[in-house]
Formats: sequence, structure tokens, C-alpha cells
Amino acid sequence: MRISLYLLILVACLSACKSGPFSLIKSASPHEQYENKLISAGLDKNTMGQRWISKSKSLLNEAKLIKLPYKEMGYFAAEKIEGAAFNFNLERGQKLTANLSTQSVSGFAIYMDIWEQKENGEFKKLAFADSSGASLQLEAKRSGIYLLRLQPELLVSGSYTLELNVGPSLAFPLKNTSRKQIQSFYGVGRDNGTRKHEGVDIFSSFRTPVLAVADGTVTRVNENNLGGRVVWFRPKGKDYTLYYAHLDEQIATEGSEVALGDTLGLMGNTGNAKTTPPHLHFGLYTSGGAIDPLPFIDPTIAPTPKISSDISKLNITLRTLKSTVKFIDNQQKETSVNLKQHTIARVLAASGNQYKIELPDGKIGYVSASLLIATKPLTTRKVEANSQTLYDSPNLAAGIKASLPVGQTVTVLGNFDNFQLVTTADNTIGWVSLK
Repeated sequence: MRISLYLLILVACLSACKSGPFSLIKSASPHEQYENKLISAGLDKNTMGQRWISKSKSLLNEAKLIKLPYKEMGYFAAEKIEGAAFNFNLERGQKLTANLSTQSVSGFAIYMDIWEQKENGEFKKLAFADSSGASLQLEAKRSGIYLLRLQPELLVSGSYTLELNVGPSLAFPLKNTSRKQIQSFYGVGRDNGTRKHEGVDIFSSFRTPVLAVADGTVTRVNENNLGGRVVWFRPKGKDYTLYYAHLDEQIATEGSEVALGDTLGLMGNTGNAKTTPPHLHFGLYTSGGAIDPLPFIDPTIAPTPKISSDISKLNITLRTLKSTVKFIDNQQKETSVNLKQHTIARVLAASGNQYKIELPDGKIGYVSASLLIATKPLTTRKVEANSQTLYDSPNLAAGIKASLPVGQTVTVLGNFDNFQLVTTADNTIGWVSLK
């Protein structure tokens, strides 16, 4: 009765903590608002609230290293304190798009935010989704490793689908967009190695219109020996200037405000490009000098990979099929361990042909989905000792579910370390020690 009453009070408090209007910290993210409401309701003093807050911090250090684009389908269980985090590389000028969809009969909020880790090891929040958590975009201001965190509210269950795509933060400077038109890249040698190419060359037919890749201001229109007829363009709100060179004709005027897609000039081969086919030299300059503009305009966007794993197995307890199964830890390190046959695991998520699994000791990692099967009965065994303790997890310090009398027959479902997962005649499931 006391436990039921406590849960009713806790559920009532958590209902008041749902995302929505919150005036205490208007600039806080939905995740921060929810945590502040937990604290205000005093739920940070109980075990569940403490574990949720602790989990929100530990997720930042438990992120899975992934390659973009990426797709994952997963399940968060109400009886667990769960979450997910992902590390990935972005080049300066790329734009990340994160789309998150959820499904639950009871209402299901997942907080989604993006972080970077500074040199001193501290994490800095860069962006977050609104309370609906449907979509989030981020333009990379530097090249490096970024982190995305997902964490659901307490006492709710449901599935989610996360899709991460990466593309350019600016439009392509020609109407017809093709990576094949870019035939000379940033950093290649020029003039017998005396200088390096400070941009990319985009080839097309003579007098092809070259376009503004964003809204912004034309800061300069002039001529020089290398670039010939050139236009300098500053995208709105950005800390860099774009350089359009080798134009046959300059159409934009200095100081003019232009919109995305407006024609700035017509392609040519003026300047030091007189002996080459018509092309646009497209450069990007910051206060520190030229940087590679390709990530800012690269039109190649790879499709999100398909999930071939059986998603009906999400949140289901399975066991390993073969004598040994490679288990790669959550950090995706080169080191891995082999799980013995019939090792028990709960499926947390699916991506590609892999499952993200949780072992009975709480360790999380990845295995090939084809190497897990349903936990059908393996065999039966009789309790031979005076009595056999049935634990709620494979640990001698775990809670005791029952004391099995000698001679009782149990059905073995799987193994973990020196324990077996068994079910009794009355369908009580627990762990027995083999020692």
C-alpha cells in the first residue's frame, strides 16, 4: 500500500513536470526546465529523480561514435532510467539536421540537444529542440566532434526514430547543382607550388549566372590580376565573406542587399583564368584568412541508411545464438569481448544490421542482430540444494524474489556469468547462481 501511494504521488508530481510553459527560467532548454521542475517538486531528493539527473550528465560521457548520415529506432521503458547519446564529426560550414519522431499511447516527450566538448573536457550546449522535440538544426562553426543527447521524461514508455543528416549550410552558387562541376579543390598547389588554391573552381558554360548562396550584402565589386572581375559577398549574420572570381560580367552593385538566388554575375575566365574553360572561383574568407568553402556548398547529401534489423524485437529480452558473439562496447572502441552462447540481453535500439543491447549487469554495447534469438526454453533442471535463491538480477547482492525448495523443476532461459535465468511453474522469472 505504501509503495502504491508513493507511486501515485510521484506520478502526480511528474505530471506537473511535463514540458510546457515555464516562467522560472525562460531561456532554459526544455531539458533544463524539466530538471528544474524536478528540483522544485523535491523529486531530486528521491532515488528516481537523482538517477534521472545523474543519467543526464553521464550520457555526455557515454556517447556512441557514429558516422553520418545515421538512423536509429529505439525504445525507452518507463521502469528504466534511460537515454541515448551520439558522437559524430562535422566540418565547419556543414549543417546537421536531426529529426526525431516518437510513438506512445501515454504521451511521450524526449529531450534532444546538441553539445560540443571543449579542450578542458567540459561540455557546452549549442542547440536544443523545442518541447515537441521534432526537429533540430545546427550549423557547425568549427570542425570537430559534436554530441547529440536524447533523454525521455520519467515514468513514460515509447519508441523513437532518430534520423541524422548532414548537408551544406549555404546554397550552391549555380542553378544546376552538381558535385561533378567542382573540378579543382581548396589547398592544391598553384604556380609551381609557390601558393595554394584558396577556394574551389566550379565549371559550367560561358556566362552561366552565378548566384547568391544566401541573403546578404555585396560588400565590394572590383577587378584584380588573379581573379579578374570579382564580387565580394557577405551572407547575413555570418562572420565570413564570399569571393566570386573570373566573372565575365559583374551584375551586382557594391553595397546592394541581395536575396538567396539573386544573380551576382555571369561566369567567365577573366584574370589569370584566360587559358582555362569558363569557371567560377568560389572562395571563403574569415578574419583568419581563407578556409575550405566546399563543406559550405557541397550539394552531395548521402541518403539515410536503412535499418535491416527486426524492430519488433525492441525492448525484448533475447539471447545469443552462437558459441561466441562479438560485443562492441558503447564507445565503439576496437577492443571487444565475446559473449558466450545463450547470454541474455535486452534490445534497446536498432541501427543498420546491429542491435544496441543491455547486458544484465547494465553494460551497453552492440552486436549483430542476426546473432540474437528469442529466449525460448533451453532445458529444465531440478533444484538440488536444500533451497535455491531466486534473485531479481545476476548478483548475489540482488533482491530475492523467492526461495525454491529442493526438487522443484525450473525452466532455463539463458545465462549470464555464473547465473542462469529461469522461470518457475508459476511463471516467476529470476536468476539462480550456479556456484
